[in-house]
Amino acid sequence: MYTRKRAPNLRAHHDDIRTKANHNMRMPFRARAAFTMIELLVVIVIIGVLVSLLLPAVNSSREATRRVMCQNNLRQISLATISFAEVKGAFPPARLEPALDAEPGNACGGEHPSWMVRVLPFMEESATFVEWDVNSPYDTHSESLRNRTVSTFICPTRRTADEAIVPSRREMGMRYSSCGCGTMVFIRILGGATGDYAGNHGDPSPGAVGGPDDFYRGGNGTGVIISSRALCDGDRPVTWVDKVKHQDLRDGTSKTFLVGESHVTPDSLLESPFDGPIYNGENLAAFARIGGPGVPLARNKDDQPGPILGFGSWHPGICNFALADGSVRAIDNLIDSSTLANLCHRADGKY
Repeated sequence: MYTRKRAPNLRAHHDDIRTKANHNMRMPFRARAAFTMIELLVVIVIIGVLVSLLLPAVNSSREATRRVMCQNNLRQISLATISFAEVKGAFPPARLEPALDAEPGNACGGEHPSWMVRVLPFMEESATFVEWDVNSPYDTHSESLRNRTVSTFICPTRRTADEAIVPSRREMGMRYSSCGCGTMVFIRILGGATGDYAGNHGDPSPGAVGGPDDFYRGGNGTGVIISSRALCDGDRPVTWVDKVKHQDLRDGTSKTFLVGESHVTPDSLLESPFDGPIYNGENLAAFARIGGPGVPLARNKDDQPGPILGFGSWHPGICNFALADGSVRAIDNLIDSSTLANLCHRADGKY
């Protein structure tokens, strides 16, 4: 026997739902609790700790990028210099500098543009190069040309191209007349674009005592980009005499420095002779350096230099160099000075 199921009372069901809804609508919303001051301070401290942990990693990543850019700059400079040597038959002279006892035909030079002007057309800077006359004194060129920076000559760890212009200035100096009498006068020191790389002039073995054999005299450098005597037509250079060719690099192009980072401390930026105009052939340290005993690599950017300026960088622990085969190497700042001299000397047979 089956019992019929009672049909659900739909009206009562709907009334029950409506009653519950009305009841919920009448219930006040519960206010959300706010952060307390202590909780807010804890969050701020946690964020600060996370940022402090992340910041060194970010800085390290940025420095790694800048270091690669610096190495690429050196590679471009070295390839341009090697191309110059292939076209001209010799590496560019660091500058034209008469020997102390120069003959009349070699007595000109000393104030003409440096090697960094000569390599410009091999760095896609021909438009700038055509405005230079490498056989005319630096001060005969316009200020706008002298101040024209090339980003490839700038290490991004150290500065930007806009920060690499040495201003001209006037300072007191001694001027001598034919009688040997000296008078204090204002001397105008010409400024110009500076840079962070220098040619390898060699090691200190020739000496630096004021004699005719000193490393900075024409023809005495043991490196690749050295000061050279000029062949003169009157007081105008025609070419350079002391030519370093590929075959003169008897230690091998892969074992001889060509260009490296020049050491400049932060408090010496834009100060001659530490950081002078790179196109001005009168200021050797602005565009060429030596390395070896007595002139080691700078240990860090704040390492105070000795009386002779050498190589060094602002990259932690290393200094970048381009070798004469176009390769680039990061050299440990703690390299032995004798080994450094071997790498700077083109033909000492020791490396």
